[in-house]
Amino acid sequence: MPQTTITLSTRGSGLYEFTREAQAFVRESGREEGLLTVFVRHTSCSLLIQENADPDVKHDLDRFFKRLVPPSTDPSMRWIVHTAEGPDDMPAHIKAALTQVSIGIPVAGGRLLLGTWQGLYLFEHRDRPHRREVVLHLSG
Repeated sequence: MPQTTITLSTRGSGLYEFTREAQAFVRESGREEGLLTVFVRHTSCSLLIQENADPDVKHDLDRFFKRLVPPSTDPSMRWIVHTAEGPDDMPAHIKAALTQVSIGIPVAGGRLLLGTWQGLYLFEHRDRPHRREVVLHLSG
């Protein structure tokens, strides 16, 4: 079963689309049908399938999660104990726990069966740049 790891460089918090890379992996595998499992190997970012037509969606989602889980320096977050890696670290773990680190996408006709306006995203929850490893595994 084909498997690869791709590395995505982030510039700070936000959504980073990698639909093309995932589709290229499926195409190069030569498989017509199956299930693509996507897994991110980190605890402070996550994965989403989300609209990729209007960039405002990415912006609004990022802003929503920042309001939902502010940095540990925010007075409402005084209860946080894990602060050794900065004020955005524990909030990033919470955001990752609220979303997902693994996604399954059906494959048919050698293509990801995403909807018309759907894209595959790494959701970076940390403020500074990171290099994130995403495992793609095609079964079936």
